[in-house]
Amino acid sequence: MSNHRRGKPKKDRQTLYVHEWPSAEQSAWQDACRPSHRLKKGGSGSHLRVVSLKDYASRYGRFLGFLKRTGRLDPNAPAASQVTPANVEDYIVDFTGKVSSVAAWNCIYKLRRAAQLLSPSMDFTWLIEIEKDLELLQEPKSKFDRIVTAEQLVEAGLTLIIEGKELTHAEFKRARGIRNGLMLALLALCPIRLKNFAALEIGKTFKQIRGRWWIALPGDSTKMKKPEERPVAEWLNPYIDLYLNEARPVLLDGSRNHTDALWISSTGRPMTVKKVGSLITQITRETIGVGISPHMFRTADATTVAEACGDMPHLASALLGHPNSNITEEHYIRPSSLSAGSELAAIVLKYDASPKSP
Repeated sequence: MSNHRRGKPKKDRQTLYVHEWPSAEQSAWQDACRPSHRLKKGGSGSHLRVVSLKDYASRYGRFLGFLKRTGRLDPNAPAASQVTPANVEDYIVDFTGKVSSVAAWNCIYKLRRAAQLLSPSMDFTWLIEIEKDLELLQEPKSKFDRIVTAEQLVEAGLTLIIEGKELTHAEFKRARGIRNGLMLALLALCPIRLKNFAALEIGKTFKQIRGRWWIALPGDSTKMKKPEERPVAEWLNPYIDLYLNEARPVLLDGSRNHTDALWISSTGRPMTVKKVGSLITQITRETIGVGISPHMFRTADATTVAEACGDMPHLASALLGHPNSNITEEHYIRPSSLSAGSELAAIVLKYDASPKSP
């Protein structure tokens, strides 16, 4: 009798790697990822960061894996042509009950984004409607389910700015996209409280000093009743300039009411605290798949620095403006047991955070 145990049959892998895609899909993806070079325009995804492209490729590979498992993958089909209503409907049926409602929406959103990169000329409006239906079914379970990293929030913001800038034939939509992206990136880098963030004023609480932007809050406006001064990363300057010089004037739309408010609504008036809060939650839901409130940005930042800089235990407290580090540890930083994924943390730490020019 053989001494070898008969192993269990391997399950079919859910996701196809890019090199396993049909040749037309591989070629189209390589072209989409082609970077810009001087005056030479890059591919349809050249404005995206490497981490985003990898994520989209993974989600698209999962869809192709489903087609292969179910015997419907056509190796000779043109790129993205197999993203059809019938295939997507069966795909949703396949993963329903296996993933959370948030993950389900994320799967379809990123499938659509990947398909658009692969075949920019194809119309995927029908898929956007399916996204909207799945969005209504999202039910985040707890605060911990909504914690993301600061890197994710910044990346989502910069991507929105770059995508908004490309909307040259839709001036107002372009301006809103740039504004929304800057909101995410700036709040992720400077996690001040919502009431202060919504009330930022150019030249007063948001001002430029020797080529660098600063957030300067007077003591009577902060929770701790102490002044707060925060330098904004200098590499964010081009994005801020794009908003102030191009997007903000469009949103003001010749408004006769002069205002120094940084954030301008679609009506041409300063945005209210309530509107800023709801808009940020909406934008994060649309970009990263889960609604993150402005207050949760503080949690994301505290968690990020705690995991990345464990040898500087009071850095998170300083970042959030807490005089007592116990406040930060109790209310913002997740317990270390939730950070057991050391491999994932290592990947995040290696993430290239250097921004691209807008």
